[in-house]
Amino acid sequence: MALTPTDRRDASDEAFLREVDDAVRAGDLAHFWTRYGRWMLLAIILGLAAFGGWIYWQNQQQAAAELQGEKFVLAVEKLQGGNLAAAKADLSTLTTADQPGYRAMSQILLANIAAAEGNSRKAVADYAKIAKDESLPEAFRNLALIRQTTTEYETLSPQAVIDRLKPLAKPNTPWFGSAGEMTALAYMKMGKDELAGPIFAQIAKQEDLPQTLRARAQQMAGALGVDTVQLDAKQTGASAADAKEGK
Repeated sequence: MALTPTDRRDASDEAFLREVDDAVRAGDLAHFWTRYGRWMLLAIILGLAAFGGWIYWQNQQQAAAELQGEKFVLAVEKLQGGNLAAAKADLSTLTTADQPGYRAMSQILLANIAAAEGNSRKAVADYAKIAKDESLPEAFRNLALIRQTTTEYETLSPQAVIDRLKPLAKPNTPWFGSAGEMTALAYMKMGKDELAGPIFAQIAKQEDLPQTLRARAQQMAGALGVDTVQLDAKQTGASAADAKEGK
């Protein structure tokens, strides 16, 4: 069908308007690029630089941790070889290490050395400092608290021992062996054998503890008149009663 003059004019107008729109878009883009293009390039460059810097920092951190690990292993080897002075010097450089694990282990080893050398006061102070340092992992802080209490046990009142170790003297926890034994002995000093016996019995039953500790606890529990089999029966009965009351 032939186009009328009006149709041809409408088509021509539409083409013209499309060309104008394209030109306006191109002009807007050119204007936008002229005004903001350099800033966009700068932002992209800065972003890439920041990402590259982050990768570099990560690599540096990993390299530093590996170096600290090597220094710690060498210090331990020197300590085991009897080269105490060199070991202490190496460990001292790691007490301010960025990696908290190596920092904590180095401080604990130095405190152990002080205790072995008979300098109990320094050892206790060092252990206490580690135990209170919240920048260190909790496991190392708990270990330091155990070591601190062990070192100064004879100078502490029984109640002080019980209060200090209460968070750690719980069955089925990593620290129950040492913390539980010191707590039970503290109860015995206070004349509270009825509280000490069940703790020794619980230690004797905890299978992941050292056998020597369990055997010692078994003997102490028996001496205090607590039978682990009877204790199991009482606990089973208590659990059944609790369950029945819950129903």
